[in-house]
Amino acid sequence: MTNAQHLVAACTALVVLVFMVGLRMLQVRMSEMKEKRIHPQSTATSLQMAAKLQSVQAADNFRNLFETPVLFHALVAVAIGAGHAPGWLVVGVWAYVALRVVHSFIHCTYNTVMHRFAAFGTSFLLLVVLWLCFAMDFLSKVAA
Repeated sequence: MTNAQHLVAACTALVVLVFMVGLRMLQVRMSEMKEKRIHPQSTATSLQMAAKLQSVQAADNFRNLFETPVLFHALVAVAIGAGHAPGWLVVGVWAYVALRVVHSFIHCTYNTVMHRFAAFGTSFLLLVVLWLCFAMDFLSKVAA
């Protein structure tokens, strides 16, 4: 498998995580709405939803997966588009995906904030480092 293929595989793994969390969110919401006999129209806005539903961890995590992971997907797209996918980047993107899986697991299950924060903070710092190193590495190769 080439480095570019590894990058695509890591992106795909993160997309699968989004799908899994989305399905978990759907299952939790439908279960709670059925249990509490909440009509779907009474939760048409986020404000109404917040007032009626208590099990929101999966929904919160689903939204989280469209925040900093967007920068992850951009990095992978730029690396592939530029034809610059060094081995260290492959290792870094898989580490990022693993940290996001850990973050989602914590968020959607026992939800201890400090554990969740540790996973998020580590993944965020890793993403910053990956972007900085990629930019410096790429620019040094272009300048040479």
